Amino acid sequence: MMKRFCLATIALCATALSLMSCGGGKSSNAANNKNLVVWSFTDELKGMINDYYTPAHPDVKVEYSMTPTDQFPNKLDPVLQSGNGCPDVFALENAFVRKYIESGLLLPLDDVYAEVKDKMAAYPMQIGSADGHVYGMAWQVCPGALFYRRSLAKKYLGTDDPAKVQEYVKDLDTFVKTAELLKTASGGACDIVSSSGDMFMPYKGARKMPWVVDGKLVIDPAMEKYMDMCKLLHDNNWEGRVAQWSEGWFAGMKGTLRDEFDNPIEVFCYLLPTWGLHYTLKQNAPDTAGDWAMCAGPANYYWGGTWIAAYKGTKKPELAKEMIKFLATDDKFLLEYAKATGDTVGNIKVQNELKDTFADSYLAGQNHYKDFCEMAKGIDGSLIQGTDQQIEQLFSEEVAAYANGEKTKEQALADFKAQVASTMDL
Repeated sequence: MMKRFCLATIALCATALSLMSCGGGKSSNAANNKNLVVWSFTDELKGMINDYYTPAHPDVKVEYSMTPTDQFPNKLDPVLQSGNGCPDVFALENAFVRKYIESGLLLPLDDVYAEVKDKMAAYPMQIGSADGHVYGMAWQVCPGALFYRRSLAKKYLGTDDPAKVQEYVKDLDTFVKTAELLKTASGGACDIVSSSGDMFMPYKGARKMPWVVDGKLVIDPAMEKYMDMCKLLHDNNWEGRVAQWSEGWFAGMKGTLRDEFDNPIEVFCYLLPTWGLHYTLKQNAPDTAGDWAMCAGPANYYWGGTWIAAYKGTKKPELAKEMIKFLATDDKFLLEYAKATGDTVGNIKVQNELKDTFADSYLAGQNHYKDFCEMAKGIDGSLIQGTDQQIEQLFSEEVAAYANGEKTKEQALADFKAQVASTMDL
């Protein structure tokens, strides 16, 4: 009898120790399951969590870590591959989102999407899906537009009305004709863009085929036309001949760009997405407020964006999915967030509630939000692939060599194909 009592006591003690080593009893396990590790490359997500998600979910503890964009994949890749030290939820930038969507390492979000699909913009969901499953969801859309100086439009085109200016840039061929018109009408002072690099996203948006089809490199005719456009702008001096994101590129926004002979250059327009208005133009050229307007430009395109995904091996899949659902789709949250930030959200229900309420003083009272919502409808996200970033970097190098007269178009294309074949086996 004593022996059986001792064995029972030992068993009970062992059970108790086991529960203690796992974080205690039922209440402790529940508390532990309310912890989420979140990684991002942007403090934007941190603000959304701190200001909106946490107040709405006070029982969830979020451990947040931010790493600069250029270092983020190097941090995320090894933990996803090994399964050790993985975050539960993480943000994915447009430049590398498809790499992860196609990786097989993410948690399917099919059930979340099934609940909200009728109110979500189409192209972000195309980008966040692979092989019939949803793996990433975005809270925003980032359609691109053409932002132009009203004073220059009035001076050289006779109007600054967005609908009328759109006729001068309505397609890529017309855009070229307007570049020549501006240069001639201004006596050589006005360039249509400060950098030919601004044209890449519209031409990419005009493609009918992705870069890779059946494991082979494909160069869509639109990308060859982009090469021709860059050469034409450069040779005719219809661009400011500065690189995107350079000091000269920003100077063009401010009206202070000068050529190699120190002559002033007027820059007619910039091709930028939703965030380009708030974080590029407004922040770098505040003194030009009221002298800008926006129209759709020559092609439907998008630029940038952030998707939210979860690791397939997370021990808290339902909690992770609930966070993603809230941040990417929740009506109340996104309405408040859009009003506070001006971000063009991907929730169509919220878009419809907000789109007639905006009048931006930087654009002389124009309602950019309504136009952005409409532009997003024409974007095809099905052509985006995980190899795009690497291919486009190689392509851009060869386009620059051709535009600058260092190579013929044929040589540049041949070298591009050779580089892709040697580095990517395509």
